[in-house]
Amino acid sequence: MADITDIKSILFTEKTIELQENNIVVVQTSPRMTKTGLKEVLREYFGVTPSKINSLRQDGKVKRFRGKLGKRADFKKFYVTLPEGAAIANLSA
Repeated sequence: MADITDIKSILFTEKTIELQENNIVVVQTSPRMTKTGLKEVLREYFGVTPSKINSLRQDGKVKRFRGKLGKRADFKKFYVTLPEGAAIANLSA
């Protein structure tokens, strides 16, 4: 079962800010989140029913720190299309 704690952040980059003008919000979550789980969380906590959700799984980068190899955590990104006039209440740029 998906939970609000599975949402890591709402991404604010140059690309995602341009997408927000077209009612598309990019959400970074844990890898176990599903489309239906995200839809339930958005409906329950933000009062918004998304019209479309696209997802992708992204592997964490392999980084080197003081000569030792390490790996950042894997995550999922969701491109959430909101209905016209809808917005996420806690969204602030």
